[in-house]
Amino acid sequence: QVQLVESGGGSVQAGGSLRLSCSFSGYTSDRRCMGWFRQAPGKEREGVASITVLGDITYLTDSVKGRFTISQDNATHTIYLQMNRLKPEDTAMYYCAATSRFVCPTDATGFVYWGQGTQVTVSS
Repeated sequence: QVQLVESGGGSVQAGGSLRLSCSFSGYTSDRRCMGWFRQAPGKEREGVASITVLGDITYLTDSVKGRFTISQDNATHTIYLQMNRLKPEDTAMYYCAATSRFVCPTDATGFVYWGQGTQVTVSS
């Protein structure tokens, strides 16, 4: 059974940085796409970034390009989201997601496995 566990959320001031981690286990498929999504209160879940097992990266939201970086460590079964120059509008619950595909879906409906989420709060 695939399990995803996020960590690293917290409260920071605008302009600060956080690094989110997602440890995954139970994955036996050689096809793997991992993604970060976020959901603010009253808003729909939004894709942030995705990465394939081969390291192909897609940033799904223009507002994070140049500020956020997704990466992975296949040896430790962990993906990361480095978030720099955080803004109050980045405040949301951040979720890690996974699916067994070589090409990553561009929206949440394409992902099968989800973590419980980690809260990120950015104050102005």
